[in-house]
Amino acid sequence: MNLKPYKFRPVLKTVIWGGEQIVAFKGIDSDLHEVGESWELSGIDGMESVVDGGEDDGLTLTQLIDRHGAALLGEQVYMLHGNRFPLLVKLIDAHRDLSVQVHPGDVMAQRLHSCSGKSEMWYVLDNEPGACIQAGFKEAITPEDYDRHVADGTIMDVVASHESRRGQVYFLPAGCIHSIGAGNMVVEVQQASDVTYRVFDYNRLDKDGHPRQLHTRQAREALNYSSYDECIRQSGATINDGEVLVECNHFVVERYEVAGMTHLEIPESFLVMICVEGEVEVVDENGSVTMMRRGVTILVPACLSRLDLHGNATLLTAHL
Repeated sequence: MNLKPYKFRPVLKTVIWGGEQIVAFKGIDSDLHEVGESWELSGIDGMESVVDGGEDDGLTLTQLIDRHGAALLGEQVYMLHGNRFPLLVKLIDAHRDLSVQVHPGDVMAQRLHSCSGKSEMWYVLDNEPGACIQAGFKEAITPEDYDRHVADGTIMDVVASHESRRGQVYFLPAGCIHSIGAGNMVVEVQQASDVTYRVFDYNRLDKDGHPRQLHTRQAREALNYSSYDECIRQSGATINDGEVLVECNHFVVERYEVAGMTHLEIPESFLVMICVEGEVEVVDENGSVTMMRRGVTILVPACLSRLDLHGNATLLTAHL
């Protein structure tokens, strides 16, 4: 069977800080409100993506990998990760500030949670005037400084704040303190981990009137206490007519501007494609056509070697 690019049913998540933009951005029907996240591609238990259409319709992402293995993921990726999809891709709409948080690295996450760590990147889709991203410390602090700021509620005094703009890229390696400020909508590409340590949550209450749980002790161990002034990434090298936005040990994210027709070579890995603006027709080497518009995410199998893109669109791609 010739594999084709896959579409998946979005998993929408309502949260206390969520807004109303994601449903409209994706152009889908939903009665949900305060949608903070759309899990576009996920193999995480309880939030797993399900194939939408085609011969594999209804399969979870894990079942899809079980069925197609290396043809879907690529030989090296399949050898390293088996049927566990190594990335998690989301849309995030922050109507209010997200909690200030940090994620553990691979060693700590494996020891405490039997999973990978969590490095991530954000691509700003839209932002309200004055919206900010918090990332890294203004200057290096010590664990003892951290303890004092947590105790007296002044942790935000030492966290760096950056005014966001559309198209801006942030890279948040594991250990980097961070928060998405109110008024931002972003694409998030991350390692496939759902481990988050909340440091501060603006003294908010949950829907039952209780303070949300903090994880300040675990965060103390996970944090990188040096200042981090490279979170805002500039455009990198041009590869295959695309801009490299982030390249790290866990993923590579690129941006493509399609104006008419663009030819794209597939790496020896699966390829995630997210349409963030416009519309595009994706034609693979077997002649299969997949239509993408703003808000659509597809998974391109590793067994395909090239794509022709026709239309006018901005696309993000992610692979290992």
